[in-house]
Amino acid sequence: TGLNWFFCSLPAATAAVYKQWIPNTNFETASNWDKGRVPCARDVVHFEKDKVVSVFVGSPHALTDMYLPLNGEFLLAAGAAFTAFDGSWDPGCDSGGTARFADAEHRSWFDPTLWRDVLPSGELRPGGPIFSVHEERVPCRHDDVIFQPETSFRVNTDSAQPVIHLRSISVMGQELNTPSSWAGYLGGPSAPLQFHGNGTLQVTGTGCPDKSGCACGNTLDGPRICAALLRAPGRQCPEPACQSPLQPLGHCCGVCGATINLEFTPDFDLQKYQDKLVQELLSQPKYAGVQMAMSKVHRAQTFLGVVSRGAAPLIQIVLIDDRAGAQAGTAAEQLAADIMQDIAQHGEALGISSGKMEVATGSTASGQVGSHPVSRITAGTVMGLLFSLLFLGGILFLYRKGKLR
Repeated sequence: TGLNWFFCSLPAATAAVYKQWIPNTNFETASNWDKGRVPCARDVVHFEKDKVVSVFVGSPHALTDMYLPLNGEFLLAAGAAFTAFDGSWDPGCDSGGTARFADAEHRSWFDPTLWRDVLPSGELRPGGPIFSVHEERVPCRHDDVIFQPETSFRVNTDSAQPVIHLRSISVMGQELNTPSSWAGYLGGPSAPLQFHGNGTLQVTGTGCPDKSGCACGNTLDGPRICAALLRAPGRQCPEPACQSPLQPLGHCCGVCGATINLEFTPDFDLQKYQDKLVQELLSQPKYAGVQMAMSKVHRAQTFLGVVSRGAAPLIQIVLIDDRAGAQAGTAAEQLAADIMQDIAQHGEALGISSGKMEVATGSTASGQVGSHPVSRITAGTVMGLLFSLLFLGGILFLYRKGKLR
């Protein structure tokens, strides 16, 4: 293996997306060094020779010595450089040593603790009553992804799916939002140093085309997401106060509170309905401390409890609260009841054909299920009854013909 290093200067730029990668491999980030500080003039800098790295350097540095890996890059901002230490006094660097660069190989794309939601402006999204289930805390197939300007990074894209679809990716302030622009970037020198793993990132340039929402698309990597979440320090699932916690689709931990599954018509608008619930219900003082997650999911269907019939799209609403002990989940339960009552009154106009509620609170020994169809008998129920009658009629016919014993 030959020495494959190159230096380039990069202008400052900005970009805006919705999910932002948090870690970096910048030279000036103290946590990237084993001593917890940026190397100073008397230090010997050591990069492991077999570790592939991309390192952004934002300022000039004088060093005693530096050992480089066989494959990597320095991305130099304007004015950044490395010079040999000339022996002059350097404040705060009285005694030198070996400064080793941290290993970034295991930072996983599917670790929800390594992403944060941002506004289209690129600013951190302010806290509020809306949260996301764990599978949706990493980029979904129609999301925009940003790697912050003036940062380098290395991310492991190992995945259960061969292709990871995204709307756009921004790197070094450049937004890549077409398949051709992304393919051009992948063919450049930096991409192989920044992305590694068996999953291939693919930019589509298209957002969700359905006003009823789009499923996130991370279900196959759900086990990987949960494993990464629970492996992080201090990120174990909290012990729920209820005896039979709910397990929302796409969420790694059981919760006390309530879930509502909605069946919908082509008239349903996910964003408008979420805004309506926030403005009319969640904003009420009695629901302070209640949080809501709402998204389209696919729940597996079965026939006679055994044979899978594929996955049906549903709108999943997850409601949790900050109550403790026996009161855990009770405010979320009350909100769920209010939502179900509103569905009974206005569901048809909202494009909701039926809703099913499940509850688990600190004061109950088991989950409670309730449902309310908007119409008395849905088309699905009628078809199910007809199919069952045909099935039983066929068995009776074969039995009378002597073909079934």
